[in-house]
Amino acid sequence: MKTKNFKIGLILGLSLTFTTLTFGQYNECAGQNKIVEKRKVEVIDDDTGETTIQVVEQEVAKDTYGNPDGNQYDLAVDGAFEGQTVAVLHLYTGEGFDFKLPKEAIEQKGFSVYRWINNPPTPEELEKALEKACQLWVISSSQRKLNDEHIAVIKSFFDSGKGVYIWGDNQPFYSDANAVSKALIDVEMNGNTMGNQTVDIQKGGKKIGLTPNHLITTGLQYIYEGITIATLDDHEDLTPIIYGSAGNLVTAVYEKDNKRLILDGGFTRLYINWDTAGTGRYVKNAAAWLVNYEFFGDEVVSN
Repeated sequence: MKTKNFKIGLILGLSLTFTTLTFGQYNECAGQNKIVEKRKVEVIDDDTGETTIQVVEQEVAKDTYGNPDGNQYDLAVDGAFEGQTVAVLHLYTGEGFDFKLPKEAIEQKGFSVYRWINNPPTPEELEKALEKACQLWVISSSQRKLNDEHIAVIKSFFDSGKGVYIWGDNQPFYSDANAVSKALIDVEMNGNTMGNQTVDIQKGGKKIGLTPNHLITTGLQYIYEGITIATLDDHEDLTPIIYGSAGNLVTAVYEKDNKRLILDGGFTRLYINWDTAGTGRYVKNAAAWLVNYEFFGDEVVSN
């Protein structure tokens, strides 16, 4: 009987096998969790010594936590959003939360970051600053710091198509998160659920893990859920992104009428156990998605 030996990796260079989007700011793997590439390999017949070239499909190399390894497997190309600003109302800074790690991550995609720390500016100052921002992140504290005028400014920004990321955490660290999300999309978060687990892609209809094949989950097969987590209300206009290990909805997106918003009950991921599964890539993907290129087009990408 004839046998064949495979020499894998001697001949490389075929294109990756992705379902691709045509938008130039996105990597070719956009919307894919499991990323596969085609490779040419030599196949040697043991009986005849004849060598042929065959094409095989293999998953790309993975990091320690099982996610595809390398920035080319993020949603966006590095530097794609040069000149765009992420504004951050960073209202909780306890436990050493300095936003250094998420800032460094999203800067890889070209964004600059402007933060208000612990307290918001006046509504007038916020409105003026947001004229130069492509998105706003609100990181809630345990007490209300945003007044109705602030929220009106944020709603106007959101209604214009600019992205909003609302971060809360376990009770009571969702005071401003709930005030803003209630005003924008009539959804709130609540509770205090223990997490501290890594979840993978949802399987078998179970509501645990990552929603597959969403732009935000590009290149993610595993993600750390956070420590203690608030749970989002169910809402027909929300698309789940992450269900926690307890089956609770941790992260979801709103995408309707050319508006984009992310609601998240686990801001501890931004500064605790950052180097565990997937957080850096997730943050980069979220910022890239919130740019809302599909609505604004080339005015929000670098040339």
